[in-house]
Amino acid sequence: MENKSSGMASIPLVGRFAPSPTGPLHFGSMVAALGSCLSVRTRGGRWLLRIEDVDAPRSVPGAADAILRTLDAYGFAWDGEVVWQTRRTAAYQLAFERLEAAGMLFGCACTRREMADSALARDGTRRYPGTCRAGLAPGREARAWRLRVPAGLIRFDDGVQGVIEEDVAADVGDFVLRRADGLFAYQLAVVVDDAEAGVTEVLRGADLLDSTARQIVLQGLLGYPTPAYVHLPVATNGAGEKLSKQTLARSVDGQDPARVLMDALDFLGQAPPAGLVESGLDAVWQWAMANWSLARVPRRRFAPMPAYG
Repeated sequence: MENKSSGMASIPLVGRFAPSPTGPLHFGSMVAALGSCLSVRTRGGRWLLRIEDVDAPRSVPGAADAILRTLDAYGFAWDGEVVWQTRRTAAYQLAFERLEAAGMLFGCACTRREMADSALARDGTRRYPGTCRAGLAPGREARAWRLRVPAGLIRFDDGVQGVIEEDVAADVGDFVLRRADGLFAYQLAVVVDDAEAGVTEVLRGADLLDSTARQIVLQGLLGYPTPAYVHLPVATNGAGEKLSKQTLARSVDGQDPARVLMDALDFLGQAPPAGLVESGLDAVWQWAMANWSLARVPRRRFAPMPAYG
């Protein structure tokens, strides 16, 4: 599992897995971890691990350590030290100040209740109607800070989902970069983290596909390169809901690692031989490294998880 490459001919290939510590790893998390790892490891690249705890109120005590233990038990090996977003506030502040100096930010006094009647964006969030874009109304104070999103179509070719287009200004509007509670928003944190780590490929679940255009906008404004994007199908439960803490997704901790990885490979269209699981975890990894093909991943956003869990 260790990276044996002595170097890349051009820009080094770097991928990452970035779980949020809101609970233990479930099958959907394992699919993203396995896909992101195999995609770069099979091409001699580096695979990084980041704990996305920027939304501190949602973090569950002990969840991050449990995630690390589970990944280790499943045979994952990452390059370098684990990155924790809660330790990177200074880096986010610098990027925020750069955008502010360029006139790309404005204070917003709007509450969620005041935006409840706004149109929905494609990801289900409320489209910002621009209420405070030209300045705060008399007697109002800024609660959050928003990016002044430039007009224009964002277009990228996703490695699984194909060509995706979105006009962020029209569909989402000016989105929040610093929240009312003072925390930096996920969109800013992930863009800064990926750029500073030299990430060249972001492979993650398709539930985050609708965040990508926003992140590309930020990359352009901050002068960062845009990585390749690959969005894998998201595992759903019997009710068709994305696996999560809220939908009571079952943890993979304590499951048979070889069986779970086999199920993840099947979910990703890799079709490992049925008897391989009897050979154990190392054999599953060896087969996966020798046979991984992104071209076999199904082109869909959601799919039922296997019956094991």
